[in-house]
Amino acid sequence: MPNVSYERGGVDLQVESNKYGGLKLQVSKNLQNHRSSPQIHSNYSGLDMKVLVLGASGFIGFSVCQALSRAGYVVYGQTRSSDKVQTLAAEEIIPVVCDPDSDKWHHLVPTLDVVIDCLRASSDRTYTESLINAFSQAAKSLRPAGSPKLSYIYTSATGVHGTSDNGEIITDTTPCLKPTETAGWLRAHEENILTHEVLNGIVIRPSLLYGRSGSLFSVVFEEVKKTGKVRWPGKPGGRLSVIHQDDLADLYLRAAEKAQMIGGMTFDAANDVTESVDGFLMRLAQVVGVEGYEYRKPEGFLDLILSQSYVVRPYLARSLLGWQPRKTGVTDGLAVYYNAYLGSVA
Repeated sequence: MPNVSYERGGVDLQVESNKYGGLKLQVSKNLQNHRSSPQIHSNYSGLDMKVLVLGASGFIGFSVCQALSRAGYVVYGQTRSSDKVQTLAAEEIIPVVCDPDSDKWHHLVPTLDVVIDCLRASSDRTYTESLINAFSQAAKSLRPAGSPKLSYIYTSATGVHGTSDNGEIITDTTPCLKPTETAGWLRAHEENILTHEVLNGIVIRPSLLYGRSGSLFSVVFEEVKKTGKVRWPGKPGGRLSVIHQDDLADLYLRAAEKAQMIGGMTFDAANDVTESVDGFLMRLAQVVGVEGYEYRKPEGFLDLILSQSYVVRPYLARSLLGWQPRKTGVTDGLAVYYNAYLGSVA
């Protein structure tokens, strides 16, 4: 048998025959000619895509800006407050100080890829409608002919589906038959943006948010801090559908990345499982070191939101965008999350 030599991927393989008919196998690495290929671990590459985030200094908007910046996007952050300029700039976010309905962002429109509307603070239907119209008119007049539609991601809420008072499971595609009093006004804006002729509309519906400064959970945390009592607006037996601030930001990032493919779609945002209100309150009492907990009558808009029960089990973002919440649930991680709240108000 003749001698055989083979080289592949930096490995030399030699087979030699001897006079007795035996074979000798020799394997060695050729380090001089072989160079390892670089490993790329990031799932995202912004490739200098340009995104304008409305409400960039808010609870949702700021974490969204951070996620986009880390992924390589050019991020413009709209804020009304000049006091937030330094905070945004330190995170490599380009501050745009103005009211959202002004024209100070118009110069960005010709080259923008995505607008993410994280405002959701105003229930003034006319204001939100005029804001969407302003972006529509700017896109129509300022973007070059033949440009792709400007993607507009609108922040709504899972309350547009209605509540789960009888344990009903809500998914992304559950019809919005009985929107709650606190979220019903959002439905008209959803329809406007999803069917828009000029803008490529997408809707994200966060469930109850938690993490860092607490979002609406700060209502309960503040009362504990001031009075030493664990109290919740509503009645026993409720369920909480929740999502951490960071996991929600990751969903916005993935939606922006695939915006041109998912236009006209809505995505609910919630953890894989819901949480018991009673279990949450029992754990909070343990964390702060008090005896028991109690319920009280809801007072005002924020209390009304907390008092509502939801069983939200979304699937579209997981199946289409590869999104998966990773943060520890609000009850299991409550010691960390309560301390984070205390740190945010110190």
